[in-house]
Amino acid sequence: MDQREEKPNQQHSSPVYVHNPHLNALKDDILYHFSLGTGSHNLPAMFGDVKFVCVGGSPWRMKSFIEFIAAELAIEEAKSEYPNICAGTDRYAMYKVGPVLSVSHGMGIPSIAIMLHELIKLLHHAHCTDVTIIRIGTSGGIGLEPGTVVVTKQSVDATFLPKFEQVILGKTVVRSTDLDQSLAQELLQCSKELNQFETVIGNTMCTLDFYEGQARLDGAFCSYTEADKQEYLNKAKEAGVCNIEMESSVFAAMCKLSGLQAAVVCVTLLDRLKGDQLSSSHELLQNYQLRPQMLVGSYIKKQMKAKAEHS
Repeated sequence: MDQREEKPNQQHSSPVYVHNPHLNALKDDILYHFSLGTGSHNLPAMFGDVKFVCVGGSPWRMKSFIEFIAAELAIEEAKSEYPNICAGTDRYAMYKVGPVLSVSHGMGIPSIAIMLHELIKLLHHAHCTDVTIIRIGTSGGIGLEPGTVVVTKQSVDATFLPKFEQVILGKTVVRSTDLDQSLAQELLQCSKELNQFETVIGNTMCTLDFYEGQARLDGAFCSYTEADKQEYLNKAKEAGVCNIEMESSVFAAMCKLSGLQAAVVCVTLLDRLKGDQLSSSHELLQNYQLRPQMLVGSYIKKQMKAKAEHS
């Protein structure tokens, strides 16, 4: 079901692509982990107006984001309730207000990959066009002050190469992890206009693990020294890596395949060159975690204002 052969409704609209001919044979496409489906729900009616999708690890953070963006856009009353659209499952949470969809993805590449397969199909079945998707989250910085927001230029693997590898039918498939550079620059400009916290553009290293995969010394197992750790992280820094997290590579790869304009915006909670554990206060960490929301909220508000002025 590759829609590149179909003519979009509007001359300059960009549909959400799926690349799977087997979907044509399905009478009902069940989005199991969302507790949604093409037969059980009217997806175009529910989601057809979506233009912005924000995804993040925790359900709490994504509900917080939808409440924040609703207030920013003055779409609904501040005390409105935002029901979890995926209430029929405990795997992911999904919230919507106006043209903004907020979805949790759990932790790590496998969890976000499952969510993205079903999210991309949802957007496709809903006939959404011109969708921008942004991952917001937390990360460990390399040589940056805690609280710095990093807009990802390119996601790289643990060897600092810009690629995502997946084994399919026993064979390794390599996919590009390029992200939309114009979107990254627009987000950087929004941060400058906000002028409330430091924001940089740089590479993000995506790892398969929180502990050994990120050269931490505080896991249950560790076979290397502090000097080894410092050498590795400094090599990452020399390769342009600004921060480390666990989802950006597959996010970039899948969004690129589906034609989605995508960005990754993560705040750094600590400088990994100076330590491994989070020692900042709960209040300060909460403040840091709001920064990606503020930046992305500012971007969405700016885009919607520009659209309203040209309509």
